Amino acid sequence: MADEQFYYNPSTGEVTQGKEATWDERMGPYATREEAEAAIQNAKERNKQADAVEEADANWGKPASWEK
Repeated sequence: MADEQFYYNPSTGEVTQGKEATWDERMGPYATREEAEAAIQNAKERNKQADAVEEADANWGKPASWEK
């Protein structure tokens, strides 16, 4: 049975059908070629959102009076 899932290779920028690259050279699996092609952009957007949440969480306001 052939692998019908798609993978994105961040090193080469190529989308492949099936596990042609090693696990550390592929993102996925994705159901469609289009989803695999959008893998990097989706990851960048998720990272940006996570960074914003982390930055907001790290902002505890003014330091305590003894820390000035």
